[in-house]
Amino acid sequence: MAESVTIARPYAEAVFRLAREGNALAAWSNRLRLLAAIARDAEMAAIIGNPKFSAGQVAELFVSLSGEAGNRDLVNFIGVLAENERLDVLTQIQEIYEQLKSAEEGVKDALVSSAFPLDDAQLKNLMSQLEAHFGAKLQPRVEIDPALIGGVKVAVGDQMLDASVRGKLEAMATALKN
Repeated sequence: MAESVTIARPYAEAVFRLAREGNALAAWSNRLRLLAAIARDAEMAAIIGNPKFSAGQVAELFVSLSGEAGNRDLVNFIGVLAENERLDVLTQIQEIYEQLKSAEEGVKDALVSSAFPLDDAQLKNLMSQLEAHFGAKLQPRVEIDPALIGGVKVAVGDQMLDASVRGKLEAMATALKN
């Protein structure tokens, strides 16, 4: 995994610069999401690694499946990846690109662990409070963790906010021991 991220980083940075210069961050985000999904497809994965198909043939297939045969930048990007046998790291390229895009837009990832599922209204209310607390636009990823008993635990970068029942019980136990 670490090796594929190392391989993917220069490609992600290059496509990010291209997207930023063209004022097309969102468009490239969508393109990379689609290309990564194509690369993850089992049939496509078999074709990518198959020596019966040339790099040009695999690139043409990717371009046709992307539906953007007229986009010269996309065609060139796929061609370079195919020629360098890097189509298999498209998922990592897309992930790194999203990180770069979020940093450019000032958006941070927030891991929200909740004891119970949150509906849209609850999540929206929570995110507005958390954005005020952390001073940044947040992109939430919600995970259910019944061990929290109640409340939420939020991680944004290296900052942690524990408003869970389990966290409060642990804090009380520590206070009683001291």
